[in-house]
Amino acid sequence: MKSGDEVTVHQLLGRIAYFHTLFIESALAPAGAPKPGTSCCNHQRTSEPRQPQASTVSADTAWAVLDEIATTLGEHLRPCPSSGRGCCATCRVAASGAAIAEAWTATEYRAYGRPPPDARLRQACRTAGSARLARVHAEQYRVNCPALAQAEEADAGPLPDSDELPLTGELLALWQDPLAATRSPVVSWLNHCTDLNDIHRVLQQRGILK
Repeated sequence: MKSGDEVTVHQLLGRIAYFHTLFIESALAPAGAPKPGTSCCNHQRTSEPRQPQASTVSADTAWAVLDEIATTLGEHLRPCPSSGRGCCATCRVAASGAAIAEAWTATEYRAYGRPPPDARLRQACRTAGSARLARVHAEQYRVNCPALAQAEEADAGPLPDSDELPLTGELLALWQDPLAATRSPVVSWLNHCTDLNDIHRVLQQRGILK
């Protein structure tokens, strides 16, 4: 990955942090404690060779913001059961991306007065957030994380678009191909909103919500 591409990726990670802080954080519903998820590839007995550890790859980069956000999301986060002891860095990004995508989906649905999203949509958003962020991380650090193939294969379900869920829709769209030539926000009017109520009003004005 070229240095200019790395700058673009870090800018998009900053956009995740900005949107989470501005829109999502104050509107999060209380959630239970994180529940252990699937073991990362470094903690699966069949994993050879071991992948770069999270503690040595991402901690001092912009990628660390995903960990910081995910640890506040309660049960949306499903970390490796051995989390913190040599976990694969890309697997850690995948777990954080899944938690963020699901939490944003649930928060937007609630903020716009919609019924809770069904299990299929929640899982589709989790999988897409996980696979797309992890793929870019692996490309940047030139690693071949075994978990990527399975995650990318599952990243095929119908997803919310930017008209339905502007924040989640943009998150997933931007990370589908973050180095595309346009390199611009999908939903530019979000830059003029200050909270979820503003977004809600825009959706109502556009006839997307009643």
